[in-house]
Amino acid sequence: MTDYVELAELADSLFEASDDDDELLAKILDTLDEETRRALLSSDLLNAYQVFYYYFRETPDELTMERLQLHAASDLARGLVIDEVDLYEVIFSMEDGEPVVILTDGENTLARFSGPEAYAKIALYMEECL
Repeated sequence: MTDYVELAELADSLFEASDDDDELLAKILDTLDEETRRALLSSDLLNAYQVFYYYFRETPDELTMERLQLHAASDLARGLVIDEVDLYEVIFSMEDGEPVVILTDGENTLARFSGPEAYAKIALYMEECL
């Protein structure tokens, strides 16, 4: 599905069906074919928080959620700072359709995890190593 109008109509119907319930939206996204789901998860039709929730199935702290809600899902291609711990930044991005979470000091990558467990793994890494 590459037609933007059809994709926008689908997104509207998903939002109506899920009634702002993140868990329900994620479950509905699971039912879509992979091509359509990837198109939505990388579009301007969803926000970055909806993509975050889809992949990690957890609600982050309020500041992280607000940061993600202010950006379109398409912004994840270049990465978004979702948290700051001391001198470090946690960046959430999408690479080749996979979620990636990176811990950086601005110049060097200290840790990088990908896949559905990436957010939990970066949290554990920060707890143990920072």
